[in-house]
Amino acid sequence: MRSDHETRAPMALKIAAACGLLFMHVPILLIFVYAFTTEDKTFQWPPPGYTLKWFAVAWNRPDVWSALQLSLKVASISTIVAMVLGTLCAAAVSRSKFFGREAISLLVILPIALPGIITGIALRSAFNIADIPFSVWTIVLGHATFCVVVVYNNAVARFRRLSGSLVEASMDLGANGFQTFRHVVLPNIATSLLAGGMLAFALSFDEVIVTTLTAGQQATLPIWMLEELVRPRQRPVTNVVAMIVVLVTFLPILAAYYLTRDGDQVAGQGK
Repeated sequence: MRSDHETRAPMALKIAAACGLLFMHVPILLIFVYAFTTEDKTFQWPPPGYTLKWFAVAWNRPDVWSALQLSLKVASISTIVAMVLGTLCAAAVSRSKFFGREAISLLVILPIALPGIITGIALRSAFNIADIPFSVWTIVLGHATFCVVVVYNNAVARFRRLSGSLVEASMDLGANGFQTFRHVVLPNIATSLLAGGMLAFALSFDEVIVTTLTAGQQATLPIWMLEELVRPRQRPVTNVVAMIVVLVTFLPILAAYYLTRDGDQVAGQGK
């Protein structure tokens, strides 16, 4: 017979979990609410009224479109770079044995473990020493440092599950290295690469600290939002854009979750 303490524990855990979820998600829901408010300068609760006009205002703001295009461009290029480098690193670490392999694995993962401010300062110093002007490409390089880790984590987990006998059988049957990768390896790691790429895109799209230190005069969407909060013109427009950022980053993360929900893959870690 179960004691009263054992009976109450599940309910207490449910309440604690619900409070935790509310603590994390209520502020995000408030962003959605204030995107529809009629007040354009201050936040009141409850909002004095609701309107859709701020969506039209945001649509007609060229600075919003410019920042959005830059964010999409940087995130797309960073994801491609991360998928190539992350896959190659994962293949080397998981399929080969050599001196210093674990050290290399640690060095690959290290950028996402470091605070973003450290990564940003290090990159900025390196660009200054090398006399590299700040541009879109310096932002891409900055984002790729942590996007590679996400792809690597997913790819190396899948590579370790891939039986070496499949590769050996392919080579024994006359396939060269490229054919083996295309017809044997790639189909087995495709979902993990796709999940890693989606997570890398989401991380790059909403990155602020590293972007601030490597962007120069360019403004991605998160940087635009930060500037609007400091010097606001139309606060609800900022909330509309924030809602777009939430949706753009949420969908890839959700897709990556469903691709890796069997629990046998590493879904990546947020920065």
